[in-house]
Amino acid sequence: MTPSLTIAARFSIAAALAGACGLLTACGGAGPAPATTQTVTVQAAASSPTSSAPAAAPTPAAPAGPSNCLPSGLQAQLGAGQGAAGTVYQVIVLTNTSNATCTLYGYPGVSFVTGVGGSQVGQPATRDASYGKKLITLAPGSKASFALAIHNAGAMPNCQITNVNWLRIYPPNDYGSIYVQYQTQACASASNMGVSTVQAGANGATH
Repeated sequence: MTPSLTIAARFSIAAALAGACGLLTACGGAGPAPATTQTVTVQAAASSPTSSAPAAAPTPAAPAGPSNCLPSGLQAQLGAGQGAAGTVYQVIVLTNTSNATCTLYGYPGVSFVTGVGGSQVGQPATRDASYGKKLITLAPGSKASFALAIHNAGAMPNCQITNVNWLRIYPPNDYGSIYVQYQTQACASASNMGVSTVQAGANGATH
């Protein structure tokens, strides 16, 4: 029979166990191990140089064509004229007096006026739609022309006849004006004049 442990021996064993527990930091068992931090290094791969296609050469701009003829570079004068059945057909000749080539296209604006820089008399000339539009290129010194159909004011209904001495001409697509002297009769509040498109040469418009 194994002799029973004395109370002193039991205390000795308990003390030894308590010391062992102290070494383990806790009598209830070992605590959780401290978390370890893992450092991950990511190295970006250097991108390999890419070959790019050479830049396309800029497309050269198309050379600009001649600009519109300006009033300051045009001279207006009377051309051939003839009358028939109460209407006078008067050609107006435009000469390029500038040092540059320019263009005219379409209908000019024409009206009777009291003088150079004066007031308009009646309504502007109406456009004769039977004439086609053509792009007219005028080198320096070259001529273009258009025709006016001036109807007898006395034969126009409700026409208040007034004497006029000047024509004011707006070249096509421009707001500047030139003047040419021309004596006739006009209606004070209506139009008794028609105009053709500008044509090449000094002979006036032809259908």
